[in-house]
Amino acid sequence: MKIKVSHRNKCRLCDGGKLELVVPLAPTPVAEKYVTREELDQETPVYPLDLHLCLDCGHVQLLDVVDPEFLFDDYTYESGSTKQIVQHFDRTVEAACARYRLAPDSLVVDVGSNDGSLLRCFQKRGMRVLGIDPAREIARKATQSGIPTIPEFLNLELARKIKKEHGPAAVVCAFNVFAHADDLSGMADAIREMLAPNGLFIFEVSYLLDILDRMLLGTIFHEHVSYHSVKPMASFLRRHGMELIDAQRVGIQGGSIIGTAQAAGGGHPAAPAVAELLEQERARGLDRVETLKEFAAQLGKVKEELGGMMAELRKQGKTIWGYGAARSGTTLISQMNLGKVISHIVDDSPAKQNKFSPGDHIPILPSRALAEQKPDYAFILAWVHARQIIENNRGYLEQGGRFIVCFPKIQVISAENPNLA
Repeated sequence: MKIKVSHRNKCRLCDGGKLELVVPLAPTPVAEKYVTREELDQETPVYPLDLHLCLDCGHVQLLDVVDPEFLFDDYTYESGSTKQIVQHFDRTVEAACARYRLAPDSLVVDVGSNDGSLLRCFQKRGMRVLGIDPAREIARKATQSGIPTIPEFLNLELARKIKKEHGPAAVVCAFNVFAHADDLSGMADAIREMLAPNGLFIFEVSYLLDILDRMLLGTIFHEHVSYHSVKPMASFLRRHGMELIDAQRVGIQGGSIIGTAQAAGGGHPAAPAVAELLEQERARGLDRVETLKEFAAQLGKVKEELGGMMAELRKQGKTIWGYGAARSGTTLISQMNLGKVISHIVDDSPAKQNKFSPGDHIPILPSRALAEQKPDYAFILAWVHARQIIENNRGYLEQGGRFIVCFPKIQVISAENPNLA
């Protein structure tokens, strides 16, 4: 199966042509494409994962874009499967409703709505909701559960159709999806089209500052073509008829920002948080080549240290498994050369069990196999859920097992040393 991969030569935010490679990474398989036993004889293709910095606006991005139809046609992740995500959504919606006095029966449209978990928080507060998500099976299930969902990619034509059929939106959301679109300009224009005159665009993205400071290598994969910060985002929104009026840092997904924008000239005042984050980014040098290259150098040091540790454990005959068949795991395995080190992966999802990881074809077992077979070490691949994984598997630690956590520094968690730093 030949997959279309395109290469950009201009920034997807400002259309500038001054782009510099700042974080070179090894080509990697697409994260969510688990392999069945019947497919084991097929070679898994790998695709570039290098990060580039736009010298004009400061945006960090992938320039090599894997066909989104391939990326999302059988997308398996569902937001509602993670309790912390659902709770985070509810807190965010509650705060938005209180601050902006959102009226019942207002229309809320969610771009990349997944299983409808975010929209359900608006719906229970009396609002009309509509989801848009190209993952057809997830969209179908969301619609069946009471969250009407359009199984398509958002574009200007669809936005106009939605506005005509449903009226203008009081809120358009895009949570953990604004990093996924190659044509961000088209998406922004479509969002602006759907907004009511005093409507709000509320979005959540992984924050570049957290990625650098917390060494969040696991958040870099092909679905994420953008790594956002406030300065280039604010400029981008202005070019598309919107203004950023708030940006709040939150701990979800390892570190994110929730941004709020309105149509240019809207009636909501800007919060001081925007200017504060702009100053933090300036002081940190977030738009400088040197800052990103230092991040790449730090990754190299971790890789070298981890390689030495793994070689010593294998020399001692220790068994090493992985925990979590997560999207982040494919990146960690590829970039840290763990494909020949980790013999098995355990995961909670039945949809992934009894399949094999993309690329290295590591067998995926149910999570209970960890306690049953007691490998010496379990490398946590689902880095976002590391604390919860450790807490849920105290019995494994008490039986002598150990967890390895890679970032922001290498840590070994045991019964004697049971807590993350």
